[in-house]
Amino acid sequence: MPMWPVYTGTDEPHDHVTQLPDPPPWRAFDGGPPLPSPSHEDPSVSRDRKHRAGTYQATPESVELVNAALVLRRPLLITGPPGSGKSSLPYAVARELKLGPVLRWNITSRSTLQDGLYQYDPMARLYAASKSAGRKPPGDADGGSPAGDALEDHLRLGPLGTALLPYERPRVLLIDEIDKSDLDLPNDLLNVLEEGQYEIPELVRAAEHAPTAQLMAADREARVTVDRGLVRCRAFPFIVLTSNGEREFPAAFLRRCVPLHLSRPEPHHLEAIVRAHLGELDEETTHMIAAFLKRASTGELATDQLLNAIYLSRVPGLSATSREALADSLMTHLGPVAEFHDF
Repeated sequence: MPMWPVYTGTDEPHDHVTQLPDPPPWRAFDGGPPLPSPSHEDPSVSRDRKHRAGTYQATPESVELVNAALVLRRPLLITGPPGSGKSSLPYAVARELKLGPVLRWNITSRSTLQDGLYQYDPMARLYAASKSAGRKPPGDADGGSPAGDALEDHLRLGPLGTALLPYERPRVLLIDEIDKSDLDLPNDLLNVLEEGQYEIPELVRAAEHAPTAQLMAADREARVTVDRGLVRCRAFPFIVLTSNGEREFPAAFLRRCVPLHLSRPEPHHLEAIVRAHLGELDEETTHMIAAFLKRASTGELATDQLLNAIYLSRVPGLSATSREALADSLMTHLGPVAEFHDF
């Protein structure tokens, strides 16, 4: 029976994602054949990412909007100041809903849609073909061992391309700092996010002679089958796009996303974050949190600055004077503001 909420923010892994309501008729996808979802206990998941997932402190608003994005099969666009937990949220969702490792696409000013979908190296294929044909390429001193020269041997799916494979359960994809992208990227994403599918032109052109291809995905060694160059999702991925609010996005892009703004943590929420990362609060930790909140009222600070300062304050052998000096240095404003000293 469908339920709400599916994601609770309690960090207790469960299988409630199987009880998601049916998608709206305009967001139903039928890609196949279905692929089994990766294990949520995948050994490739780093200790850092496990810690990030296990210590995330969800707010009631973030829980509601994550569930809205899951039910509507829409991307979640998260804005907020640095250190507000934008990039940690997808790891927490993946952990609780047992959706496997998070796929991550870090955006730069040079990122293109194809970077996220797949990578193809035609020069490497040409080199491999020349070797397999027995022609020694210029500059090849020893000839080497023959390499595969099939088209599929030189194609690999990117994080977005992998997330749109026909998995039985949604994959989680983090598209980090979308506001750093070229102006065209948000518009280029529109059709892919709306249709839940994309084509690989190189495979479409070769489909008459090779209708299927076995490709490497972004996060696994086992190959996946792509039929006639078309990839179409089955369960629309849970896509999180983060932005520091450094630019505006086209209206057409915004209306296809569920918006979530993460504000600077309230005192009780900040205490919960510190407790989740570093254990119970002592008198000195409480004092540092109060000083952080006071300083944050006059300029931009990130929560990890406070966590770093508290962690250092607990190192044995560090004098009180050194602790105060280090905390003062670590908790500097992220932008130009008037001088402010509390330590």
